[in-house]
Amino acid sequence: MLPRITSTLQVSKVVESLPSEDICLEGLQQELEDCQGDEVVANILAKGTELREYTKGVEENLRKVELESIQDYINESDNLVSLHSEIRECDSILTQMESLLGGFQVEIGSISSEIKTLQEKSMGMGLKLKNRRVAELNLARFIEDLVVPPKMIDTIVDGEVNEEYVRTLQMLSKKLKFIEVDPMAKTSAALKDVQPEFERLRQKAISKGFDFIVQKLQALKKPKTNIQILQQNVLLKYKYVAAFLKEHGKDVYHDIYLAYIDTLNKVLSAHFRAYIQALEKLQLDIASANDLIGIDTRSTSLFSRAREPLKNRSAVFALGDRINILKEIDQPALIPHIAEASGTKYPYEVLFRSLHKLLMDTATSEYLFCIEFFGEDSIFYEIFSGPFTVIDEHFNAILPNFFDAIGLMLMIRITHQHQLIMSRRRVPCLDSYLDKVNIALWPRFKMVFDLHLTSLRNANVRTLWEDDVHPHYVMRRYAEFTASLVQLNVNYGDGQLELNMERLRVAVDDLLVKLARMFSRPKQQTIFLINNYDMILAVLKEAGTEGGRTQLQFEELLKSNTTVFVEELLLEHFNDLIRFVKTRAGEDTSSSSERPVTVNEVEPLVKDFASRWKGTIEVMHKDVITSFSNFLCGMEILKAALTQLLLYYTRLSDCIKRIDGSSALNKELVSISSIMYEIKKYSRTF
Repeated sequence: MLPRITSTLQVSKVVESLPSEDICLEGLQQELEDCQGDEVVANILAKGTELREYTKGVEENLRKVELESIQDYINESDNLVSLHSEIRECDSILTQMESLLGGFQVEIGSISSEIKTLQEKSMGMGLKLKNRRVAELNLARFIEDLVVPPKMIDTIVDGEVNEEYVRTLQMLSKKLKFIEVDPMAKTSAALKDVQPEFERLRQKAISKGFDFIVQKLQALKKPKTNIQILQQNVLLKYKYVAAFLKEHGKDVYHDIYLAYIDTLNKVLSAHFRAYIQALEKLQLDIASANDLIGIDTRSTSLFSRAREPLKNRSAVFALGDRINILKEIDQPALIPHIAEASGTKYPYEVLFRSLHKLLMDTATSEYLFCIEFFGEDSIFYEIFSGPFTVIDEHFNAILPNFFDAIGLMLMIRITHQHQLIMSRRRVPCLDSYLDKVNIALWPRFKMVFDLHLTSLRNANVRTLWEDDVHPHYVMRRYAEFTASLVQLNVNYGDGQLELNMERLRVAVDDLLVKLARMFSRPKQQTIFLINNYDMILAVLKEAGTEGGRTQLQFEELLKSNTTVFVEELLLEHFNDLIRFVKTRAGEDTSSSSERPVTVNEVEPLVKDFASRWKGTIEVMHKDVITSFSNFLCGMEILKAALTQLLLYYTRLSDCIKRIDGSSALNKELVSISSIMYEIKKYSRTF
């Protein structure tokens, strides 16, 4: 700081020594304006103090301060010397530390370089280790797939075929596949050493597997062998043996394949042939070629008819309990020797269901086995070609001589139910067979149905006619036959069957009209028609089903013939009254008309009715009772006749009331209430 003060004094002296002409005042005004805010400058200017005096004062102050500073410096000189020494020592220490840190920095740089080198080496070693592990793993797998363990050799060569043998076989198959497909294995020198061993093991495994399966197939040929149990518990348990042969011994597998087809084909064919023969002994013959609706049973030999049980003959046209077979569709198949021991005989549809139940269960089991054991379903159709042929031969022998139309329709419905069962099982193996059965049954049914139709169309009316107004046996056959078909068509809605039944209805109606015309009296004709129509309707309703169009048409025929009979009955007993009511009761009774109705004209009618109406109604009642087989039907007809009589008499009474001078007849007129009472009296009887 002292040198700076000295320089200031020197500058002041230089300024004082300069002549006035050397002083330049340029810019002074600007400097003064800039210094207006300075407090010192402002005081100087305000007091008017001269600059030189002020400068001297400042210099004195500076000298004073300088001297004081020098004195302070002198006073603190020891401390400064000590401080200077300490600073030098510190500087020496810092220099040493700088040298030391510099050495550390060099060493750290060297260590960092070494660490980086080590890190690179470590990464390289890690990569090598990883590659070596991968190589080791691949090599281990390669060796494992190529090596032939002694235990494998012992099991394949000397071991029995069991679960352990199957596991060893799977290991061998894996190794054989490896050496076939792995490119490295194909080119390795190790393969040359082990390949002969693998080939010998393969040949041994094929030979032992073939012998094992052939042995099991031989067991299938033994009598009373349960094929399904043997398949499930033995063959499926060792199905990998067949899979090994299929993959590594195709020729041997093909021999096994053919042997299985041949064995099962023969075994199942024999089983079904024996079962069919046993069922044939249980068959109950229902119908023959002569059991047709329109055939006259009186023309059949008495001895031949005597051999046929009455119960069987009633089943030719009536369904009866035979429909229960459709409710027992999924029941187990018949066991022939048990049924034969009981002496029971069955309609053919029962045997048909039993045979097909056995076929469905056997086919389902075999189909699923073939899928699981052989991995394909084509083998099933080769196996079952034999059983199908046996069953076809049976049907070809049965159907041409089968004339039971009800049985045929039951078999058609049974086949449909069996198709639904196989569909629910999701097993399609019998689809084509069941379709073929259906195709065989429908034409046969149509042929037998047409025989019934032809028998009605070609029926000899004179031979069939009996002098009896009660229901004809041909009509009862028709009614039972139609009711049976209607029942079997419930829930099926078979339009073709309905069309055939309509053809049959037209034919039977024509025959019925022809038979009715054989009676000499129209009344008897009408009674005959009513009795037969009523019987047909009763049978249809008794079947418990809606007869549909057939029933409606017979109801219309019954209604129209009932109306005709009522008119005939009333005309028979009240002819004059009815004719008068129909011709004259509606005419004008006044005297102005050309031909007025007179008291004399109606008086005989009134007196005649009053004298015998009760007795005549009783006669009509007895007539109806004896004429109609169905009591309820007869009572309904009597009720309709009496109601119609009441209407006629009411019209007669109304006509009489309009005649002049008819009051004298009032006492002769029977009151409407009396007639109503009499009608109600007869109504109470039914």
